Amino acid sequence: MARIKYNSDVMGYISIFESLTGAKVKDCIANDNIIFIVHENEMGKAIGKEGSNIKRVENAFKKKIRLAEFNSDVLQFVRNLIHPIRAKEIKEEEGVVTIYGEDTKTKGMLIGRDRHNINSTADIVKRHFDIKEIKVG
Repeated sequence: MARIKYNSDVMGYISIFESLTGAKVKDCIANDNIIFIVHENEMGKAIGKEGSNIKRVENAFKKKIRLAEFNSDVLQFVRNLIHPIRAKEIKEEEGVVTIYGEDTKTKGMLIGRDRHNINSTADIVKRHFDIKEIKVG
């Protein structure tokens, strides 16, 4: 679990997101799209009525926005991160989180092309929890 450092762009994104939605941001990851991790019980505020807040934020940044709700339980946090993909089961043993998919299509979506999705998920979880890796089983 490394200390998180933000550059001025990310700090700007957080500030604008919080002012447009009223939801408190715990973390923000900005690359080709922007991922906001909001505090527990802030997801409704972040999305807004019929998605109005999230649409406003996407229009302001001209980028695709993803939201996930933080949870102090690592397994629930992983479940929130991979949403809308449904995992059959998520287990954690000795710092290794294993996500069990329903079928090969689900496993493929969890892993992503060139392992992009699973690596991204692992990087985000490692920012908040002391884990070694995330695997798809």
